[in-house]
Amino acid sequence: MSFLRTVPALRTGLGVRPFHTTRAVAVHASRVARDAPISPTETGGFKFVAGGPVLMGTVNDATTFPSPSKAEGSYHWAFERLLSASLIPLTIAAGVTSPTAHPIVDGVLGLAILSHSYIGFQACIDDYVHERKFGSLGTLCRWLLRFGTLGAAYGIYEFNTNDIGLTEFVEKLWKA
Repeated sequence: MSFLRTVPALRTGLGVRPFHTTRAVAVHASRVARDAPISPTETGGFKFVAGGPVLMGTVNDATTFPSPSKAEGSYHWAFERLLSASLIPLTIAAGVTSPTAHPIVDGVLGLAILSHSYIGFQACIDDYVHERKFGSLGTLCRWLLRFGTLGAAYGIYEFNTNDIGLTEFVEKLWKA
């Protein structure tokens, strides 16, 4: 069931319509009854006041976007590409040098692969399980990725310090 209420009509591109011109707006009864807070984007630009819903803005108003941040834009993109490109020489350097002589190269390679994987999985979560659409499932996936990355970083540390190391493991696996 919906109630029809009248609100002042929108301004047109040629000028402002007279105030007495009204437009009927349908408001669902359950929302009015429980006084649920409704965001303007959810209702198409309505704001609830004491007299009922009031249409906010016009259809020609620009959409508001968050302020741009270089950390989430160009710097992030540049870091991601630099990390991806650095995996090739790091892999070659770790394979050429002895893992016992240069364990730092082995550790840097492990952390670079882990960082590259984290960025890739984070992009998948942003694309397919976003918090805006999936709510708590998206948040859960994001936290599982963070905890899994921390666990993998600890595993890489333990494997490189107390065991044979990543490069030696790959060499033995390759020969087997």
